Amino acid sequence: MTDAGNWCLIESDPGVFTEMLHGFGADGLQVEELYSLDDDKALMKPVYGLIFLFKYRQGEEATGTPSAQPGIFFAQQVIQNACATQALINLIMNIDDPDVKIGELLTQYKEFAADMEPETRGMCLSNSEEIRTVHNSFSRQTLFEIDVKGGAPEDNYHFVTYVPIGGKVFELDGLREHPLEVATVKAGGDWVEAVRPIIQQRMVKHSEGEITFNLMALVPNRKQKYQEMLESLLLANDNNKNNELYEQIADINKAIEEEDRKMATYRKENARRRHNYTPFIIQLLKILAKEGKLVPLVEKAYETAKERSKMKTDKTVLSLKK
Repeated sequence: MTDAGNWCLIESDPGVFTEMLHGFGADGLQVEELYSLDDDKALMKPVYGLIFLFKYRQGEEATGTPSAQPGIFFAQQVIQNACATQALINLIMNIDDPDVKIGELLTQYKEFAADMEPETRGMCLSNSEEIRTVHNSFSRQTLFEIDVKGGAPEDNYHFVTYVPIGGKVFELDGLREHPLEVATVKAGGDWVEAVRPIIQQRMVKHSEGEITFNLMALVPNRKQKYQEMLESLLLANDNNKNNELYEQIADINKAIEEEDRKMATYRKENARRRHNYTPFIIQLLKILAKEGKLVPLVEKAYETAKERSKMKTDKTVLSLKK
């Protein structure tokens, strides 16, 4: 794996991925988190793809069959820490929807890398200063760095993408040489339904009593879709006024307001992610130490942690006895 400049780690969060979409110049898209595999029923359709985060294990067996099917845009990951952007871009490159505009930056990359091999596409992506700048806009400033080179490999996390192409579902994992065919979609069927057992098996395989995965969906921009629906209803209401249309218009206006609130929250949370709180924390610790409050607070926190650990152990023992 090459080192084409430093790439920061990216948090698995819909607000982060949605802002990255905007940073790349893509329009008509947003990312939603799925708390269960049944959540997709409440998503704005179509679902363009799924992004799955899991605890990476060296040498893990493939979940599907390697495929060289034409028409799939797949770039290998050759950049350290770039799997979030890799997964998102691999997904975007395979969307076939005239309502989705991927923007000038990604269009140029797709056209330039169209005839390249997956590894060369990855090298091309790694050399894109514009893409790296968007990715690294989520890096956190710190006063010091911690050397984690000796960390356990099981603590590494990795993003992969699931996307429907030509009646089949493919897993696009930048750490593999080829896309993996993982499911076939029945005629007129829902591709998310087809891939659900594959993801369920993977969750069971990786969980073993702890949450080590996260699932997000790439869907149409909800506010834009609601605004289109609102315009149609307003036009219909002008021609045929009735209470039912008034209620639908009110519901859509509420949905638009909710999307505005959600995006405002995303912007606030992302600003906090980028902010460096270390100087504030250090200054606060100095003040607490000077006033003689630091040691008692540390001791209290230690005792609270011990009590919580004991309660967790007691619950586990009780569960085992049952």
